[in-house]
Amino acid sequence: MERILIVDDEHGQRRSLAIALKFEGFDVTEAASSEEAIEVLETTRSFDAALVDVVMPGMNGLELARQVHSDHPRIKIVLISAYHLSRRQLMLSGTGAVAFLPKPYRMSRLVSFLRERVASLEPSHPEILEA
Repeated sequence: MERILIVDDEHGQRRSLAIALKFEGFDVTEAASSEEAIEVLETTRSFDAALVDVVMPGMNGLELARQVHSDHPRIKIVLISAYHLSRRQLMLSGTGAVAFLPKPYRMSRLVSFLRERVASLEPSHPEILEA
């Protein structure tokens, strides 16, 4: 069972994503901020992937992704945002992200991506998922 960390300051978005992924069989942990995510990672280091919202108050998602990539390089990072990022921007962001998922997104697309592709992707070839 894949372990997923969801980091999003929007409670409704975070909860609905967590519920949907739990229903699909994923082991999900939630964090309402980058700072909370760092605390979670200090005590629970065995995540397969982190779904990180880009726009958050305080430490934003790009900064968090850079830190996670540096401290926990095994964790696959998927950035999520209503603001589009190109593959080049993603590669140059220094986040180590393997994919970018634009909001709004189809849950079925995210679930299939997490199950089938996240383990095989590398940050040097990030994928832009279709909404």
